[in-house]
Amino acid sequence: MNETPAHTDKMAKMTFSSVYPHYVTKVIKKGRTEEELLQVIHWLSGFDAADVQVLIDEKALFSTFFAKARLHPNAHLITGIICGYRIEEIENPLTKQVRYLDKLVDELAKGKSMDKILRISKRTITNLSRNPSF
Repeated sequence: MNETPAHTDKMAKMTFSSVYPHYVTKVIKKGRTEEELLQVIHWLSGFDAADVQVLIDEKALFSTFFAKARLHPNAHLITGIICGYRIEEIENPLTKQVRYLDKLVDELAKGKSMDKILRISKRTITNLSRNPSF
């Protein structure tokens, strides 16, 4: 991706609260729920519903959102094209993280199963059943 300083700056200054309602509208229009959206956000960032609401109320910038987030260790498995850019080729960490979230929301809206969206493999499920604290 050929990122310009202006594009990087735009991503950093965009507020999570300005984008979140669009995520909700998108998934609901496609027959999914806000609870599923929150589950996806929790998986990626570690934020629960209360944390998300605080970030919305604070009008947190995406730079703040991802600075506070505990990015899931499997986030790197989020690949593909979103907004015309191949995620794997995005160099700026913040832009890549925002596109991770966009991609997960897209997958939710397209009807993918939660196991696929959350990158849960059969191996992971087996490990979880053997060791619930995993």
